[in-house]
Amino acid sequence: MGELKNHEDNPNPEDDDTNNHLHKKPKPSYITAPELHHEFAHHQPTVARINNGSFGSCPASIIAAQQHWQLKFLQQPDDFFFNTLPSQILRSRTLIKDLINADDVTEVSIVDNATTAAAIVLQHVGWAFAEGRFNKGDAVVMLHCAFQAVKKSIEAYVTRAGGDVIVVHLPFPVNSNEEIIAQFRLGLAKGKLNGRKVRLAIIDHITSMPSVIIPVKELVRICREEGVNQVFVDAAHAVGSVPVDVKEIGADFYVSNLHKWFFCPPSVAVLYCQKSSLSSDLHHPVVSHEYGNGLAIESAWIGTRDYSSQLLVPEVVDFVNRFEGGIRGIMTRNHDAVVEMGMMLAKSWGTILGSPPEMCPSMAMVGLPSSLGVLSDDDAKNLRVHLRDRFNIEVPIHYQPLKDAEVGPRDESSGFITGYARISHQVYNTVDDYLKFRDAVNQLLQDGFKCKMLSSRD
Repeated sequence: MGELKNHEDNPNPEDDDTNNHLHKKPKPSYITAPELHHEFAHHQPTVARINNGSFGSCPASIIAAQQHWQLKFLQQPDDFFFNTLPSQILRSRTLIKDLINADDVTEVSIVDNATTAAAIVLQHVGWAFAEGRFNKGDAVVMLHCAFQAVKKSIEAYVTRAGGDVIVVHLPFPVNSNEEIIAQFRLGLAKGKLNGRKVRLAIIDHITSMPSVIIPVKELVRICREEGVNQVFVDAAHAVGSVPVDVKEIGADFYVSNLHKWFFCPPSVAVLYCQKSSLSSDLHHPVVSHEYGNGLAIESAWIGTRDYSSQLLVPEVVDFVNRFEGGIRGIMTRNHDAVVEMGMMLAKSWGTILGSPPEMCPSMAMVGLPSSLGVLSDDDAKNLRVHLRDRFNIEVPIHYQPLKDAEVGPRDESSGFITGYARISHQVYNTVDDYLKFRDAVNQLLQDGFKCKMLSSRD
């Protein structure tokens, strides 16, 4: 991930006082605890919010900046849309280019979210099947834990046009990158059976549920070796959570939300399209006046709407640079904290983490005690609602079925672990949030709670 500079940094180093030995650079003044509390004082104070991964979080200073842009539009819409909007979106795209280490700003488009980006890429692939450039029955390979919206886009654009879908089932809990790589190779081999070609591989950078960092660079490299036409990395959780270098990753397409871990208000995402002959044939699914002028320009105008969230990247850069180490420092501290809290919870409950610490981003999967009886997706959903309603704890719950009746990790009571909590850590979280969660689960255990008690109330 490229170095983030404040958007008002002096572009002329010869004029910078830091190059004059008569002037020492003042020690940076980082955000204080009261200032940090103020930035997130709008969060509901009674809720242990350990689910930043779902919707992200937006500081008060960024909300205020967004309101400024919204008012500016309402004051004089014509001037804003014709004279202000294009230059301000370009300004955001330029900063994003540096953030993800793209070669050129033309490779960077700003879209609503990763779902929109998936539609853009899969629409492009669907056209190739429909127009005969790809053969019917050629394959698209994806991970089984791909985001549901991506699966639906594949159904809408690719399957309908005659493409076949190969699903790679990843192990979980997972112990190493090698386990993932081995399964991915099997999926590619299946996609190439009987002379077929793999036209697209969709790879998560960080899977959503269960949450695991995928060895994306290695998988992209394997795709190139195996002759896969195009590679799309769905990195919805990446920017602000893990370092991102799109040139090093090497995919054709890479998308990451900026409202999850980079403090932008919802919703805004970056879609990187490596400059090639392919990129000129990508189009936004909402067709407006700019159709045919390149994806970045098409995406910057899809009709009258609120574009303010796309204009705030400069302000967000300033915000993250108020923290020691900037965005890299935030990422490191979030990772270390979520692993520490995950291990604390697992120790208290006699369970495990779902992956090694190095495969955890700013989220971690923590095994739940088997006696809670998380035995289905409905159990997981009901337990999540129960934790919210009874204990004011917001945390996603994942049901992980056993491979068979006799194989799977066990907790200290020798029961199989089939339920996991996905905990997040962001700058606003405190240890008390995780202690509240720990104590809530321990209270449920003490009460003899079982998830089936919730379904029986329906």
